[in-house]
Amino acid sequence: MNVLVTGSAGFIGSNLVERLLVTEGPIHIVGLDSVNDYYDVSLKKYRLDKLNKLAAEYPGSKYIFIRGSIADKNLIDRLFAEHEFDVVVNLAAQAGVRYSITNPDAYIEANMIGFYNILEACRHSYDGGKQGVQHLVYASSSSVYGSNRKVPYSTDDNVDNPVSLYAATKKSNELMAHAYSQLYNIPSTGLRFFTVYGPAGRPDMAYFDFTNQLVKGEKIRIFNYGHCERDFTYVDDIVEGIQRVLHCAPEVKTGEDGLSLPPYAVYNIGNSHPENLLEFVRVLQEELVRAGVLPKDYDFESHKELVPMQLGDVPVTFADTSAFERNFGFKPHTPLRDGLRKFAEWYKEFYG
Repeated sequence: MNVLVTGSAGFIGSNLVERLLVTEGPIHIVGLDSVNDYYDVSLKKYRLDKLNKLAAEYPGSKYIFIRGSIADKNLIDRLFAEHEFDVVVNLAAQAGVRYSITNPDAYIEANMIGFYNILEACRHSYDGGKQGVQHLVYASSSSVYGSNRKVPYSTDDNVDNPVSLYAATKKSNELMAHAYSQLYNIPSTGLRFFTVYGPAGRPDMAYFDFTNQLVKGEKIRIFNYGHCERDFTYVDDIVEGIQRVLHCAPEVKTGEDGLSLPPYAVYNIGNSHPENLLEFVRVLQEELVRAGVLPKDYDFESHKELVPMQLGDVPVTFADTSAFERNFGFKPHTPLRDGLRKFAEWYKEFYG
């Protein structure tokens, strides 16, 4: 199996490559990432070094890393021509809700132009009668639900009211993929991830950012006065979900009107158990003390600040994963404390 994983130096991407190397051999994986400085590049290098060492332990498989952007059409076309991918997992994107307010250009380039390049390359992979890409799996986001008041969030819900540019680009990805699936029969599956966390994650995510601030003795700002709930999903659960999906491409079906339906699907992947933000902070604090990241006598109360909701944010995220469970026989299950414990232990080891 020849697989392209874009965003392979990223949090989810690097964990996916690791899992595929360990469990899917023999396999040929091309990892692509721009390794930009949106956050600490040393984390991305740490992940890449880990993958290079792991790949050496599985000589029956092949892993190649290429530094570049999915917005570079010539590069994408060349990679597809050289490697003739069976499966494409597009995780490369400019992430983050708040960053999209101050740096919108980055989102248009990576999330719109870059994804278009991936779709076009998939389309032309069938040229000349070739087998072509058998499944395109791509990252969407729970952000597409915007301020939807109906919970849990279902993929049947209307998501036409994004509250951030980031969310708008992710919804656009789903629409673009649907069009290409309809026009060119490209099997595609979009996955709406819900607040992914774990060791070596993204420093802009709350659990990581809070930890950095507490270590520095700074105050952490808890938005909406703590009245937020998040469906935290441990990264290993996300990766197992992706792995199961990439082996099960959607097929062309016949609709009730007798017309064909495109080989297209969208699923939620979340823990289906929203955690109150104040409870989340409490558990994080306990695990940071347990791991020795913070001293036992740390004065947490003096380092908390309850503030109003910030622009582009939403009060709750809650995944309805019934369709995913039914079709793939899997439900994310890692308890929040277990996941935060692994993060705290990693943080202690990485930062010393």
